[in-house]
This record gives sequence, structure tokens and C-alpha cells, in this order.
Amino acid sequence: MSTKNTNLPRISKRQLSLRNGQDHQEIWVSYQNKVYDVTNSRLWKNGKHYEHWAGQDLTKELEDAPHGIHVFDKFSCVGLLENDEISS
Repeated sequence: MSTKNTNLPRISKRQLSLRNGQDHQEIWVSYQNKVYDVTNSRLWKNGKHYEHWAGQDLTKELEDAPHGIHVFDKFSCVGLLENDEISS
């Protein structure tokens, strides 16, 4: 899926964390600063996919997954995860 659209909204880690399948109906995960809506995936029912929880950045966790990044091709990118770095 193409995510080159610079008009995508910025999503804070707090906003992402609330889309965990418990606090809101939406179920979102982040990978490489892109936020994906996995709400309709049967594999993310109730915000859990095997040992992974929704509402967080899964970039590091994907290294151990049996699938590659292509898995995100079937989901809509709903925004870009905001960077937490504080500039001096």
C-alpha cells in the first residue's frame, strides 16, 4: 500500500494506545512510523494477535514474526506516528 500521501494525519502514541481493541472499537498497530487499521482482521480480534497487542508500535516485534512487511499491504494506513524526540 502506498503511504506517500503527506496529507495523512499525525497520530500520537497516546492516540495509538487507545486503539487497542479495549478502549475504542478501532484496532490500530504501527509499523515503521505508519499506523494501520486492523479492526476488521479476524487475526486481531479483541486487540490481540498471538503474543502481540494492538495499540502499539510493532516495528521491533515484526523481526520475530513468521511473515514479512507485506502483511500490512492488506490494511489501510490511517496516519503517521508522531516522533517523540524533543528537539533542543
